[in-house]
This record gives sequence, structure tokens and C-alpha cells, in this order.
Amino acid sequence: MGTNDHHIAALDTKAGQLMANPFTKAWKYLMALFNSKVDEYADPKIQIQQAIEEAQRQHQALTQQAAQVIGNQRQLEMRLNRQLADIEKLQVNVRQALTLADQATAAGDGAKATEYNNAAEAFAAQLVTAEQSVEDLKGLHDQALQAAGQAKKAVEQNAMMLQTKIAERTKLLSQLEQAKMQEQVSASLRSMSDLAAPGNTPSLDEVRDKIERRYANAIGSAELAQNSVQGRMLEVQQASVQMAGHSRLEQIRASMRGDALPAGGAAAPATPANTPEPEQPLGL
Repeated sequence: MGTNDHHIAALDTKAGQLMANPFTKAWKYLMALFNSKVDEYADPKIQIQQAIEEAQRQHQALTQQAAQVIGNQRQLEMRLNRQLADIEKLQVNVRQALTLADQATAAGDGAKATEYNNAAEAFAAQLVTAEQSVEDLKGLHDQALQAAGQAKKAVEQNAMMLQTKIAERTKLLSQLEQAKMQEQVSASLRSMSDLAAPGNTPSLDEVRDKIERRYANAIGSAELAQNSVQGRMLEVQQASVQMAGHSRLEQIRASMRGDALPAGGAAAPATPANTPEPEQPLGL
């Protein structure tokens, strides 16, 4: 019964993983899509500044880490120096104890000689421990010294990379401004070639077609009017008016010269109207 429960639990777990798998894929897809859209619409100038700030943070973190490594090397160096100084003191104490023991033996004081020998042995034991500690510290110090050198080199290299990125930022910002200017120039050239304003405003070609169409229609209408009966009548009337005007002009010109009017063109002298006589006053 327990085995069946185990199999059922395993199947449930597997089914849960299979159900969760599509949701996980969908979530990853949405996140990737969101990131791509953010990158697509993000301002390159802001992205460049973010990249430089991230590089500066990394350089600061690397510098702090290198400072800790160098500090550890300096601390081991101070411990090693103290340990070496203690070894020198222990060596001096061992020699002094042996000297005193020899002097006590020469004086026939065996008890004092034994005490000094025991002291010398104690100092010697401490000396052995100190020397072993110094060997360990030397190994650690050598490793720390190597790590400190690597840390310094890493900081120097990263500083050079940071300076390169800062110089690259200046170059990229200049290229970005040039790209923006080129885009504006291209847009202006396209707008001038199309001469179409945004929205429902017609282009210049459309306006030209409209004007030419109206002009052609007007010419066609004028030609039809000239070739019609009304057009011929209008031409006759205009010719008559012109002839009358010409005849009148000749009359005026002849009168100014005092010549007789042309034959058939004399005008009858105007008959003066009878003027009424003034009334006589009554009683005269």
C-alpha cells in the first residue's frame, strides 16, 4: 500500500511539473519580449550613461576588494615581523639561560644550573614553536603578496578599461548626435521630395493636378462658347461696336480739322429749341 502511495505521489509531482512547465516558458517569453521592447524604445544616451555607471560601480567594488587583499598582506607582514622579533628574543633568552647554567655548574651550584637548563629548554621549545609559526606566516605572506600584486594589476587594468569606456562614451554620444542630425536631414529631404504635410493636407502634386484640371476645363468651356451661336452673335455685336467707335472717332477728328464730314456720315445740325419770351409786367 505504501508503494502505491509513493507511485501516486511521484505521478502527481510529475504532472505538476508538466503543468508548470508551459507557464514557466510563457513567463520567460514575456520577460524576453519585455526586455526586447525596452531595448528597442530606450534612449541610447541613457543606456550609454547606465553602462558607464555600471562600469564605475564594478571598478569601485574591485578596488575595495583589492584594498582588502592588500590590507591582508600588510597585516600578515606585520605579524611576521613581530614573530621574527619574538624569535630573536627567544634566541637571546636561550643563550642567556645556557650561559647562566654553565656559570652555576662552574660554581658548583647544581640546583641553579638545573633551573637555568630547564629555563633554556623552555625557551628553546617556545623558539621551535615560534619558528614553525614564522614558516607558516611566510607561506601565507607569500600567497598574500602574490594576491596583492594580482589585485593591483587587476585594478590598473580595470582602470584602463574604464578610461577606454569613458572615451568610447564620448565617441558614441558624438555618433548619436550625428545620427540624429542625419535622421533629421533625411526626414527633411523626404518631406521636400514628397511635399506632403502630415494628416489630410494634399501634396503639391495633387494641388497642381487640381489647378491644371480647372484650367483645362475653363479653356474647354471657352472654346465651346466661342463656337456656339451665342458666341458668333457676340462677335458680331463686338464688331459693330468697334465700327461705330471707329466712325465716331473719324468724325471728331474731322471736326477738329474743320473739314467736312465724310459722305454719309454727316450728322444733322441740332435745331435750337424755341426759348419762351419773358413775361411783361402788368400795367405797362
